[in-house]
Amino acid sequence: MQRIRLRYTKRGRLRFTSHRDFQRAFERALRRAEVPMAYSAGFTPHPKVSYANAAPTGTGSEAEYLEIALTEPRDPERLRILLDESLPAGLDIVEAVEARTSGLADRLTASVWELRLDGVAPEDARRAVDAFEAAETVEVQRLTKNGVRTFDARSAVAGLECVETPSAHSSQADRPTDRPCAILRLVVRHVTPAVRPDDVLSGLRAVADLAPPVPAAVTRLAQGLFDEETGTVTDPLAPDREAATARTTADPTATATAPA
Repeated sequence: MQRIRLRYTKRGRLRFTSHRDFQRAFERALRRAEVPMAYSAGFTPHPKVSYANAAPTGTGSEAEYLEIALTEPRDPERLRILLDESLPAGLDIVEAVEARTSGLADRLTASVWELRLDGVAPEDARRAVDAFEAAETVEVQRLTKNGVRTFDARSAVAGLECVETPSAHSSQADRPTDRPCAILRLVVRHVTPAVRPDDVLSGLRAVADLAPPVPAAVTRLAQGLFDEETGTVTDPLAPDREAATARTTADPTATATAPA
């Protein structure tokens, strides 16, 4: 059995796609691309697809991950192209590697988010960020299926800053035009309970009365292992690429995959 790990995006209007909607679209893409999927056992077999830490509905993302299991070997890049062509624009398969290490989900310990606050002056956002970072704890509330829950949004935040320009992946449709716009870059650890970008926005409102006039446009730029020394989030697929390179170096004639 071959395992392939994929990175995909949710861009533009497709950021409003729910995780369940994406699952249905992806399984259709698997059938269209005639991918030789492995299936679970039992009375209702399902294709073996493992999703990892999906972004909330309504947020864009450049760094969503999943893993599929195949019954026959395929070239990862060729497979990526076939699947990408079978999905709607905005749900894009941008990277594929053969899984040569274990624990992809264990390497997703932090995320980098971009929050675009239309109608908020950058100087007001900077003051709110300073107040948030100076606080030891910032309690926020979230409505859950078990009622309202209060928790600290500050401890999970590894970095929060106001930046001058949006990322290259920002959608033009999400950018402000004739109004001021503050752009925040947030690095948050994946903890329990999960601290989401909207929780941090609630925290900014609590400590500095920062209340954007319209909902923030939120995009996940990256997720992976958090490096405490550098304060950065590393690429979770890098170990698989390195393992593939090491194998090729050790045996240049090795061919682990077949054409799709």
